[in-house]
Amino acid sequence: MERENIKMESIAVLCSGGDAPGMNAALRAVVRTAIFNGMRIYGIHDGYRGLIDNDIEELKVSSVSDIMQRGGTVLGSARSERFRHEEGQQRAYEVLKEHDIDGLIVLGGDGSFKGALDLQEKGMQVIGIPCTIDNDLGYTTYTIGFLTAVETVLDAVGRLRDTSSSHGIGVIVEVMGRHCGDIALFAGLAGGAEAVIVPEVEFDLDELERKITNGEKRGKKHQIIIKAEGVQRTEEICRILEERTGIDFRTTILGHVQRGGAPSALDRILASRMGSLAVELLVQKKTGVAIATNGSELHYVSMEEAVNTPHKFNTDIYRVMRELSI
Repeated sequence: MERENIKMESIAVLCSGGDAPGMNAALRAVVRTAIFNGMRIYGIHDGYRGLIDNDIEELKVSSVSDIMQRGGTVLGSARSERFRHEEGQQRAYEVLKEHDIDGLIVLGGDGSFKGALDLQEKGMQVIGIPCTIDNDLGYTTYTIGFLTAVETVLDAVGRLRDTSSSHGIGVIVEVMGRHCGDIALFAGLAGGAEAVIVPEVEFDLDELERKITNGEKRGKKHQIIIKAEGVQRTEEICRILEERTGIDFRTTILGHVQRGGAPSALDRILASRMGSLAVELLVQKKTGVAIATNGSELHYVSMEEAVNTPHKFNTDIYRVMRELSI
């Protein structure tokens, strides 16, 4: 991870995969910390696709003015089929060398980090910053964008609770998370949902039916269930619950609205700290690593560890969720 013979003079940054609130705050921190340290900094548009196509520009302090509060990414993000193949990876590396770029900072998730590893194997010095709303990278407690996505879900749940109470119906809210149920879990606990349905735990329809009918007997006029997209079809669960409980249920699929919007204060702070640290690590000649959170502290692990550490579901939060939603 430490290279004594590296002198970082020019570095580049790109965003890859799905966008996440806070990416712009991280970009801002990378650019300004690099300039503060006397480096030239290049922005690569549209991820690895833009890298292959040589869509690169040098960035100045003014290039990242007034972007911290904006969602998405001003550099653009894209997935690239060409980069999956050796020819595309070699072309991407050659473009970096043509611009005399010494190090590359990659903002993204698991797939983006695997792409960074491919470039590292060719000789490029890389740093990874975890940006994905799913929070599915096992090596870090939180990823940039996750906490904002949870807040977006909570806002929607609050609005749905108002209208479902007015009509005495139940609502199943489908959130993102094909293989990781963190958005559903955290939003469910913070939003007082009757239940969460996540891919990590086989849900019990009998238990869910009991909670719904018990709530109705207590005079409860709304039923909110939050479900990760990777578990069974939402419409099918809705149909089964209607048959079992006699309560009308509606489905709301939040979809990509969870990716957008201004990042929360916590995500802006986390992104700024991570972006700054990424450049500092390059200055210190520590590369081939991904930045991580451990509580309020930042640290880093090897890129190999970052992509190979499985996500661990938080069973303690799930237990609390079940106990409080009796």
